[in-house]
Amino acid sequence: MQDIDQTDLEILRLLQRNAELTNKEISGKLHKSVAAVHERIRRLKQQGFIRRTVAILDRKKVNRGLIAFSHVLLKDHSAHTLSSFENEVVKFPEVMECFQMTGTFDFILRIATEDMDAYHVFYRKLATLPNITTVQSFFVLSETKSDTAYPL
Repeated sequence: MQDIDQTDLEILRLLQRNAELTNKEISGKLHKSVAAVHERIRRLKQQGFIRRTVAILDRKKVNRGLIAFSHVLLKDHSAHTLSSFENEVVKFPEVMECFQMTGTFDFILRIATEDMDAYHVFYRKLATLPNITTVQSFFVLSETKSDTAYPL
């Protein structure tokens, strides 16, 4: 983070909480010119600090009420097997996140489906992928905290 200063950090904090803020609103909060804020945001995007701007939806209102975290163990750990799994699993629309992990399991997937029946359909599709030894899934009962903003 050597290329950014305190003002850049403040812009990032504000945008993480509300990406709908206009450059004018941000400039007012930070006591900077609109042009300076615009240029800083452009630079932060160009440098990759801001990867994309999205709307965070209410998962229940879009019929994705069941969240599962599925731990996946593969038969071997060759580069081909790992990349093949990654290339295939990202094609499933139910997979919201996929992380390669250390420890007992190779990957953790965050899965969003309508309900248990839809998860069962997804599980059957996942099971067709080659080189999977074990899938162990954990289902979310309640959500205490879900944040997308990193502390800066």
